[in-house]
Amino acid sequence: MRVKAFRLLRWSGIVFGSAILLFALSGWIGSSLPRNSDWVEPEPGEGRTVEIMVGSNGVHTEIVMPLITPEMDWRTVFPVSDIAARDRPYTHVAVSWGERAFFLETPTWWDLNPLTAIRAMTGGEAVLHIAHYVRPAPSDDYRVLRLRPEEYRMLVETVRAQLVEGERREVLPGYAAHDVFYTVRGTYHIGNTCNQWTSDQLARAGVITAWWTPFPGGVMKWLPDFSGG
Repeated sequence: MRVKAFRLLRWSGIVFGSAILLFALSGWIGSSLPRNSDWVEPEPGEGRTVEIMVGSNGVHTEIVMPLITPEMDWRTVFPVSDIAARDRPYTHVAVSWGERAFFLETPTWWDLNPLTAIRAMTGGEAVLHIAHYVRPAPSDDYRVLRLRPEEYRMLVETVRAQLVEGERREVLPGYAAHDVFYTVRGTYHIGNTCNQWTSDQLARAGVITAWWTPFPGGVMKWLPDFSGG
């Protein structure tokens, strides 16, 4: 019995390890295949542009947009009244995708429950994480991306299309005083992770990105390098 149990555990480990390696390999290959490969960032003298940022904490990516532009006033969609720190002079709003139970039950990685992560990857209710920022600084982890007004309008439209409006939208507490969660349309799963969602929003706006980006590096490598000079 012990021998059979050992063999079962060994083969289970081999299968699990192989699945992880296959997933990592698919992410590396998929993140090297471009979408919108003919897109180029507008030149400084080309006309008015909208500067956004794409941020990464090493695991999770988000899209950071100006709070107010001629194309969109995000205060009408993500009101500051939904957060605790309402009196700060916010200039930007960050939008990212996640699974409801995972987001709400994992405020830090020390709180990670493997069962919650597995349930999220197999399909769960999606939420948007909205964080309000005051003049976020560009860095290696927050890359600036200039969009043409029509491209930014497409980005706005694709984000707004996923929102639940009115009384059907739930407002859920965030991790800190400047952020909040909202219920949205759609489902979080292994094919629609936070990083894949970020890529998909950029692609729908016409920006160059990759086809398959389960990892943040697959998103960030298509963005302009940070220049701190």
